[in-house]
Amino acid sequence: MTKYVFVTGGVVSGLGKGITASSLALLLKSRGYKVFMQKFDPYINVDPGTMSPFQHGEVFVTADGSETDLDLGHYERFIDEELNYTSNITTGKIYSSVIEKERKGDYLGATVQIVPHVTNEIKNKVYQAGITSNADIVITEIGGTIGDIESLAFIEALRQIRNEQGKENTFFVHTTLVPFIYGSDELKTKPTQHSVIELRSLGIQPDMIVTRSPIDLDDHLKGKIALYCSIPKENIIDSVDVKNIYQIPINYYNQKADEIILKQFGMKVSKANLKEWENLIQVTDNLDKEIEIALVGKYVELHDAYLSVAESLRHAGYKYNTKIKINWIDSEKLEGDVNLNKVFKNTKGIIVPGGFGERGIEGMIKAINYARENNVPFLGICLGMQLAVIEFARNVCGIASANSREFDSMCPEPIIDLMEQQKNIINMGGTLRLGNYDCKIKKGTLAYSDYRSENIKERHRHRYEFNNKYKDLLEEKGLVFSGINEASDLVEIVELPNKKHFIACQFHPEFKSRPTKCHPLFDSFIKNSIK
Repeated sequence: MTKYVFVTGGVVSGLGKGITASSLALLLKSRGYKVFMQKFDPYINVDPGTMSPFQHGEVFVTADGSETDLDLGHYERFIDEELNYTSNITTGKIYSSVIEKERKGDYLGATVQIVPHVTNEIKNKVYQAGITSNADIVITEIGGTIGDIESLAFIEALRQIRNEQGKENTFFVHTTLVPFIYGSDELKTKPTQHSVIELRSLGIQPDMIVTRSPIDLDDHLKGKIALYCSIPKENIIDSVDVKNIYQIPINYYNQKADEIILKQFGMKVSKANLKEWENLIQVTDNLDKEIEIALVGKYVELHDAYLSVAESLRHAGYKYNTKIKINWIDSEKLEGDVNLNKVFKNTKGIIVPGGFGERGIEGMIKAINYARENNVPFLGICLGMQLAVIEFARNVCGIASANSREFDSMCPEPIIDLMEQQKNIINMGGTLRLGNYDCKIKKGTLAYSDYRSENIKERHRHRYEFNNKYKDLLEEKGLVFSGINEASDLVEIVELPNKKHFIACQFHPEFKSRPTKCHPLFDSFIKNSIK
């Protein structure tokens, strides 16, 4: 029978619920249990696919093509498991499903209400995650902060699950802030007490409290929280600020957080195998080299918009004992009269990631042109590949008006065009080419040497594609089309063989990179940037 762990947050947002959930999942997996993860987001958007990156950060895409919250990236990177459509549930999805059932008459004429109809739908999503994953333990993070009106239905559904499944099958982790008051130089537990009071008022008593603070809580403060929150002192877990995020699971392990959960579930506490994770910490704490990589994008004001790309660069750096210093460059600022030699003075590699819309495009093209002409290692992702092809068409093939229909619907030379199956689509949400697709790699290419395989699968998120009408011309001028989706004859990877490193892909390799297993394309890019 699947067991369920629920992670809630109190006092303020941004306490690290996602990292707490991921860390607990990692520890439970290290003891031999199959773990699945899930995020409930209270917003009414069906998914984050149509949300601005400035508002929400990156959209993480799962293998089955679900557009999800960026926390799912943390989950996958920590537990190295592929998640799916049951892993990110929003208020929008819940209400859409309930309204669809009402319209079909599934409720047999009943008055549809928050309780029981909406809460039943939420409970079904929790149970569905356990059934479809066949996991021993499902860990569900609840977005937002206790007391938010948006999350009340989710909290009520969890209360009902505890009532249905019992304490032996459910476990509540509540993360709170214990602030340090400068002047009196003391930690204050009152916000935690009030947060737990709020949670109890909604019918949930936490089984564990994770306290976020700059320093460890002493025995007296833990005793105070235990007394006022009706929780064993040993079930109060310190989550102190750390320089290395990978240290957090080990800190929880040292406080027996996973053992506490397993004992409540009546499950065997097997020996944990954390050797690979401990080796990772050893490496990341002792990086003895550093290089600068320029990330040229249009959303660089919010680094979370490129979270998985930044993490993937760092993962590759770990392999080569090198700290990756990212130079975040706003592509709009490269447009006009700019001295690129000065901009890229210390740059060892240039990466142009994904994005949508025409803002900042010409700046990205200038960066790609600089990389190609100055033989600077280059990696393009999604939009970055499309712009690399446009730059090559303009400056090598002499097609001055080469462009994408995304930026100019009437452009005379659409090197990048709208995919055929996208032309009659009206709804923008959830309708892109999403998730895993096959790619056949040409032998003797950089892509083949990176992957060491002819057949790969990678995750996608795009609506436009390379226009094959221009393929022969670009090939004649030296561009190599090294990866193709044969089912749709879609170009997946392009490269220039006469450069130190120049490769670009239509898919998003950053979604498959792991801290203990960097992605082949990032591996090759960083290796050649170091050289």
